[in-house]
Amino acid sequence: MTTRGENASHRRLRYRSDSDVEIELSWFALTDAGRRRDTNQDSYVATPPIFAVADGMGGHSAGEIASAAVVRRLADLGGSTSVSEQDIDEMLGDAVDDIELDAGETELGAGTTVTGVCISQEDEPTWKVFNIGDSRVYQYFKGALSQITVDHSVVQHLIDTGAITEEEAEVHPHANVITRAVGFNEAPIPDYTSLALIPGQRLLICSDGLTKELTDIGIQHFLATQPTAEEAARTLVRQAVDNAGRDNVTVIVIDVHAVGDDRTEEITM
Repeated sequence: MTTRGENASHRRLRYRSDSDVEIELSWFALTDAGRRRDTNQDSYVATPPIFAVADGMGGHSAGEIASAAVVRRLADLGGSTSVSEQDIDEMLGDAVDDIELDAGETELGAGTTVTGVCISQEDEPTWKVFNIGDSRVYQYFKGALSQITVDHSVVQHLIDTGAITEEEAEVHPHANVITRAVGFNEAPIPDYTSLALIPGQRLLICSDGLTKELTDIGIQHFLATQPTAEEAARTLVRQAVDNAGRDNVTVIVIDVHAVGDDRTEEITM
């Protein structure tokens, strides 16, 4: 387990160095090994403008090496006033090199999922959502939960092609098999999505240790009923571990409190 960044409440950030727009956010990141794993191979970074979760895989400590490499590289973008898709691509490519160097030759290889968001430097406040693997980003807004990312997994492909239903996917024998990862000596290929950054929005970034134990209905309930990002994150992790805790569980909850102009105070990331 590797973590980068600190949790924060009502932190004000400058949207762009050439803009008077400021964003007020709270965020809370938390990880737990769960009940059945000896080690925690999840890692996370929460250093504005970037927030991400990585879920490592591989024999022995290889998964932790892979997730740590991704988080360390992405953390180098923390404090930047401009982060592009190219920047993320380059950091993930560097992480693949790090994984190969740090993990060496392992029987199963070493790799990791990664999913997250960064504050994108577009004309309007925007989240840039990125994803490789089956960790997820959700949005909770005005009482509705939306899954923003699409899993790169065997069962998701079967769902998309109509071969199985979502109910059948829950018990499919290949439920844990992903089709895209960072590592295994392959070029990382993230999916990117733009999402409006708006007041009242709550984002959840999580490893599949959460979604194995909680349905979307359960996730929506806890995001809706917990008043702060910290309480939401702690409740989600506790519920997942108490339900069965079959895997490592990692979450980052981000609340958007305000987006607007304020020329009276200089705020930097």
